[in-house]
Amino acid sequence: MSAEIDIESTQQMLIGLLQPWNNSLLDPPSAQNEVLQKLVTDFSKTVYGKQKGADQLDNINDFRRVFPIATYEEYRPWIKKVMSGDTGQLLCEEPAGWAITRGTTKGESKFIPMTPTDMRLRISAGRAVMNYIADHEKFEIFSGANLNLNFPSNVGTISAGEQEIEYGYSSGIYTKFVSKFTPIRSVPSQEEIDVLGGGKSIEDWERRFELAYQKCKDEHVTLVGGVLPTAQRFARYLRKAHKVYPKDIWDIQIVTLGSVPGINTRYQPSLNALYGDVVIREIYGATEGMFGQQRDAKRAWVPNYDLFFFEVETRSGIKMMYEMEPGEMGSLIVSTPIFPRYRIGDLIRAFEPPYFRCIGRDRRSTMFRYVWDEVLSLNFDQL
Repeated sequence: MSAEIDIESTQQMLIGLLQPWNNSLLDPPSAQNEVLQKLVTDFSKTVYGKQKGADQLDNINDFRRVFPIATYEEYRPWIKKVMSGDTGQLLCEEPAGWAITRGTTKGESKFIPMTPTDMRLRISAGRAVMNYIADHEKFEIFSGANLNLNFPSNVGTISAGEQEIEYGYSSGIYTKFVSKFTPIRSVPSQEEIDVLGGGKSIEDWERRFELAYQKCKDEHVTLVGGVLPTAQRFARYLRKAHKVYPKDIWDIQIVTLGSVPGINTRYQPSLNALYGDVVIREIYGATEGMFGQQRDAKRAWVPNYDLFFFEVETRSGIKMMYEMEPGEMGSLIVSTPIFPRYRIGDLIRAFEPPYFRCIGRDRRSTMFRYVWDEVLSLNFDQL
């Protein structure tokens, strides 16, 4: 055990981060009602919320009645007003940053404002590794470095009215923010990644990968965080450029990854081949927020009922996420500090409470692909 780790203070820190989550899982209805009250209070301070009568709402039925389910395209005009400087149209506080999606909506990238309140909620993504450390008393993980393979937090500017808005990728913005509030030390720093720019070419990514290798090759790396495709590409770059895999130079204990379905099933053999016999923990989130993370060895994530408001559109209608039956599927609708009743575009499958999986985008073919992947991975819908 490293002498610099204060076990007692570390345990208290972990309790502070994890207890609200664990409490919400014991009583999801109460937790979700409390979240809704907080969100409605903030919505009532915006022009959008005032137009809907947010200050007159008493319950979930009222909330559903006055706030329609909306996609990004329906929010886009409001977002453009915020980007032009009229913050109060959709937000009750000034943006702390602007995130751009890696994908597109109808050919255009989505720009998502990130407020200070929203950023504080995103720290929840760290709960996956924090819970593992707390449950297994693996405090030595904090003595090492997190191999930072995230996207740049600053990639360019866009004109909006008379303003020039800086934007980046949510994973990079989140990493820069979370480094200030948790004991996790990310290497290279997000600022060092940002210096290389926001290019998307193979050469751009190889420059970032080489930076990560040079900064971490002599480090005690215990943790890897980021998105799964990037983690795979980085490992293959090391093999091509330096004739090693990550497992050959680091004793990594845990990887926390997101962005694609099947991290613990379809992609588990590949991760172990590249990174060794590591613990795998899945993060479920999007540019719009961090909505859940894996809590234990069961291969599914658990919602952040204490932070976001979750509804699902199922074949039997709109219901709360915690009301789903095992095996039931539906299109996820989230309410965040930015967006009331936002259709995220993901298809969710429920398991035994409180476990869920995102099985892919909300498309007709998704279920067929999910079943095929489960058969190939010999998982057969098991946790």
